[in-house]
Amino acid sequence: MSSSRQIHHVDTSKGDVDMLLLIIGGLLVVIVLMGFSMKKGSKAEVSYQYYTAEKTRAAIENKEDLILLDIQIEEQWKAGHIKGALPTHAYPVKTTEDKVKLDNILPELAGRQPIVVVCPGGGSGATRTIDYLKSKGIAATRLFILENGQSKWPYDELIE
Repeated sequence: MSSSRQIHHVDTSKGDVDMLLLIIGGLLVVIVLMGFSMKKGSKAEVSYQYYTAEKTRAAIENKEDLILLDIQIEEQWKAGHIKGALPTHAYPVKTTEDKVKLDNILPELAGRQPIVVVCPGGGSGATRTIDYLKSKGIAATRLFILENGQSKWPYDELIE
């Protein structure tokens, strides 16, 4: 008994090989570029919602269901704050102690009404507050920043 082996030759032209190498090379370039554009640990762009002073004033005057969450430090709060605001003195919302101050008022934030964070300047303290409240389960759709913060509030008649 003799065994017979057959050898099959694949007919590939130089053009086919070149095309395959071109496709593989293109895929490698795409993969490398994607790797460079995706920094390890990078965060997606986060956007925040804002209430203008005018919109906030109208909401207060129209007695809309709204929570004004004031994070100013105690001295700033005593110097002046928007009537009806809920004090936390949690600014700058960087330390565990600051965040505990927010934890203490979480039950008062239950509901569906908008929460407008009032910070001294309407900047990083407010964004850190919103990020923290989102991590505690408060819907991002409820969270707003008072544009330009307490320092630029133009309505003295609503200051206590």
